Amino acid sequence: MSKIKYAESHEYISLEDDIGTIGITEHAIEQLGDIVYVELPKVGTKFQKGDTFGVVESVKAVSDLYCPVSGEVIEINELLNDKPELLVDGLFDDKWIIRVQVNDLSELDSLLEEEDYNKVISK
Repeated sequence: MSKIKYAESHEYISLEDDIGTIGITEHAIEQLGDIVYVELPKVGTKFQKGDTFGVVESVKAVSDLYCPVSGEVIEINELLNDKPELLVDGLFDDKWIIRVQVNDLSELDSLLEEEDYNKVISK
């Protein structure tokens, strides 16, 4: 069973074994509005926790995406190249951005549980 953790920068990670699926939260999507472009990293790129791994551009703003854990990109959601709007109106299975091989599972301990993330966004 996967467990979802959240970063205060509005990314989430769903972990299965040591593979993390990363996307942006519904709250972030609501704030951005219509998404027109997603910049994706290349497979094989390595990131440290907190590094910028991409960009989401909407009609309202351009926002950096931050990697919630250290790891190597093993897959990107290539559907977003042609259909960035899937982040807004796609099925849940289409809303992820990257999958990473997580280097250090203990980094997840510093991320938020859903209840704590909801407190952050309600401020």
